Amino acid sequence: MPVLLADQKGDAVGIAHAGWRGLCSGVLEATADRLGDASALIAWLGPAIGPRVYEVGDEVRAAFVARDAAAASAFTAARPGHWLLDLYAVARQRLQACGVTRIHGGGLCTYSDQERFFSYRRDRSQGRMAATIWLA
Repeated sequence: MPVLLADQKGDAVGIAHAGWRGLCSGVLEATADRLGDASALIAWLGPAIGPRVYEVGDEVRAAFVARDAAAASAFTAARPGHWLLDLYAVARQRLQACGVTRIHGGGLCTYSDQERFFSYRRDRSQGRMAATIWLA
């Protein structure tokens, strides 16, 4: 999931690739920290695989919960040893925890919306998507 960040004055922008590994290891916190005052940031959560279809194993859930117990609320049991993960919920939690309060986007599922988005999980073929942000 691309996460685009900008300060409200338009002086700084940043972008993070926030898949489960990046989210778990703190990529959003590190990006926000580099941009300065987190309370002055605006975040946009780009398209990602959605919470109704993104299935992960016990090890992924354990990694998130070990870092922050609040992450448990972003997981729904799917079948033994497997969980549905809401990447958007975790991203919002992480951003809010570091002081970002203006968070937009989220809710677009790359897996379910075949007309608009590429999904390797769905198509099993290569493709690319891009998100951009710049200072003007």
